[in-house]
Amino acid sequence: MKWFNLQMTKAILIGLLCALGFAFIALLINGEFNIGFDAAVIGVVQGWESPGLTTILTWLTAIGAGWPVAGITVLSALFLYFVLHHRREVILLLSAGAASGLLNVVLKQIFRRTRPDIYRLIDIHGYSFPSGHSMAAFTLYGMLSYLLWRHANTVALRVAIVLFSVVMIVGIGVSRIYLGVHYPSDVLGGYLASGSLLAVMIHYYEKAQGKGARAASAGKK
Repeated sequence: MKWFNLQMTKAILIGLLCALGFAFIALLINGEFNIGFDAAVIGVVQGWESPGLTTILTWLTAIGAGWPVAGITVLSALFLYFVLHHRREVILLLSAGAASGLLNVVLKQIFRRTRPDIYRLIDIHGYSFPSGHSMAAFTLYGMLSYLLWRHANTVALRVAIVLFSVVMIVGIGVSRIYLGVHYPSDVLGGYLASGSLLAVMIHYYEKAQGKGARAASAGKK
C-alpha cells in the first residue's frame, strides 16, 4: 500500500510540474517576450542541415502525427488486447490519444501563435503552440513505455523500450524545429502538456487498478 501511495504521489507531482512548466512558457509567449532560447536552438538545429538528415527528419515528421500515429495506436491497441489480453490498457491508450489530440486543438485556439517564417524546408499551415507532433509523439510513445514496461520481464527489454521511445519523441520534436515549422518552445510546450496529461491519466488508472485489486481480494475472503 505504501508503494502504491508513493507512486500516486509521484504521478501527481510530475503532472503538476509539467503543468507549471507549460504555464511558464505560455506566459512568455502570450506576453510576446523575446525567447532567446528559441533563436539559439533554431540556429544550432538548422545548422545541421544536410540531404541525408533532411530525408530522415522529413520521414520522422511524416509519421509523427495524423494517420500514421492513428495507425500505430490501433496496432498497439490490438497487440495489447489480443497478445497481452489487457482490455483496460487498450482503453487507456486510446483515451490518451484522443485526449491529447483534443487538448492540442484547444490550446492552439487559445494561444494562436503564428509559425516561424525564418527558414522552412516544408510548407504547413495552422497555429504553432504547442506542437501537435510533439504532443502526439510524447503521448503515444510515453504511454506505450508505461504500458509495455509493466509487462517487460528483463532489464534489457525495459531499457530497449525506453530508449526507443526517447529516440522517437526527441527525433520527432527535433524534426519540427529542423524543418522550420515550429519554435523550440512549441516543442517543449507540447512535451510538457502531454506529460501533464499522461501523469493525470496514469494517476487515475492506477487508482482504479488499486480499487479493483482490493475489491477482488475482499471478494475472495
